[in-house]
This record gives sequence, structure tokens and C-alpha cells, in this order.
Amino acid sequence: MLKRFFLSEKNMLLAILVNSFIIFLLYFPQIEEGKQTLYAVLENIDHLFVVLFIVEAIVKIRTLGVKDYFSSNWNVFDFIIVIISIPSLLTFVPFFASHNFSFLKVLRLFRMIRLIRVISFIPRMDSIVAGLGRALKASIFVILALVFLNFLIALFTCHFYGDIVPDYFGDPLISSYYIFQMFTVEGWNEIPAVIAEAMNAEYGEDASLAAGATRFYFILVVLFGGIFGMSLANAIFVDEMTIDNNKELEDKVDILLDKISDLEKQLRERKV
Repeated sequence: MLKRFFLSEKNMLLAILVNSFIIFLLYFPQIEEGKQTLYAVLENIDHLFVVLFIVEAIVKIRTLGVKDYFSSNWNVFDFIIVIISIPSLLTFVPFFASHNFSFLKVLRLFRMIRLIRVISFIPRMDSIVAGLGRALKASIFVILALVFLNFLIALFTCHFYGDIVPDYFGDPLISSYYIFQMFTVEGWNEIPAVIAEAMNAEYGEDASLAAGATRFYFILVVLFGGIFGMSLANAIFVDEMTIDNNKELEDKVDILLDKISDLEKQLRERKV
């Protein structure tokens, strides 16, 4: 009975979900600081889940054998996460409990990664993964073009506005971040307003033409990088992800055309 429990994928997925919820609760300050008893209970439950996953790995290895167990990528993934989680149990040892080894607690976050196992229960997951691979390959050149465009515009913007608004464009890295933010059509109107305000404060009425040119410049940034660039990348990505549906329809159309061709051939032979 116990062996069947550990070999059931659904049971272990449920255990992963419950453990993830426990870890989720442990990071609430109200629980961690205000109610030490509840925090201790939840932490002990979390440690029990570590032991549970260790036992799961042992049972599966003994049942399937080392070779068959590690032939599954999911088992290898689970085994690595379990090994990484084991040091967190050291907080039970008096020496570690009496010293500040709280960094060991971060290891429990790696168990949250096991939630990725949920995707194994998604229907047609193989097709989705294949579509994702195609989409990434098809989008790579557009993404590289966007990175180059971001880098180029960031340098120009850093050159022209770095001294005026150093918080936004003081160096190429900061500039790249805010240019990418504009590519996502976020803050595209606030940043030019800040620049125009800084220009007006420094140059007075003489800055009106420069402020207008600044707004026009950032409109071009949003148009080329955000609306055209990002939209093109999204369009290619979605098209490649859904190509499987189109392929299935195309195959059906090809079969239908072949049948129509056969029928026409038979009709011509009968007439002859």
C-alpha cells in the first residue's frame, strides 16, 4: 500500500502542491515574526516533506532499479531537487540550530521548481513543447535584431540625454533598461516629460524646440522598438506555436484533394 502511494504520480504531485503551499505560508512576515509556534509547526511539516521525497526516491530506485529510474528525465530532475533539499534538514541539528545558518532555508525554494511536474499532465504536451521550440528558433533573429536596436538606441539616448537625466540614461546599461521599458510601451510619455521639465529648468524658454524634438525622438523609439519590433516578435512566436493546428488542417485538405483527384480519374475512365 505504501509502495503504491510513492509510485503514484498523482499522489506525489499532490504532495508537491501541498509542500509548495507550506513554503508559500512560511514567507508571510505575520507568520514568521508574530506567531513563532505556528511558524515552527509549518517548518517541521516542511522538513517532513523533505523526508517524504527522500523516501519516494529510495522506493522508486529499489522498485525500478537504478538504470530504469535514471532513464527518466523527470526522475533525474526530481532526484537533483531532493539532493539539493537535504542540507535544509541540518537546521534540526543543535549546532546548526544555535548558529545563524538561515541561508540553508533558501534551499527549500528549489522544491518549488518541482511544480513544473504539473506540465506532464497537460494534454498534448509534446506538441506544445515542439511548438515552443519552433517558436524560439523562428523568433531568435527578431529577438537579436531587437537587442541590437535596443543597444544602438540606448547609446544614442545616453549620449544626448545622459547629462540631463542621469537617473534614466546616465550609462549604457541604465539606458538599455529604460529603452527596453519603452519597447514595452511603458513610461513612454513620462520619461520625455521629465526630460522636457529638466530642459526647461536649465535653459528656460530656449528649450522648447529641444523638448519638442525630444518627444518626437521618443515617439520614434516606441514606434520602431515597441509597436513594430515587439509586435513582430509576438506575431512570429504565436504563428509558430499554432502551426501544428494549421498543419493538421493542411493534411486533411491534402487527403481530401487526393480523394477528389481519384474520383475524377474514375469518372473519366467510366466515360471512356
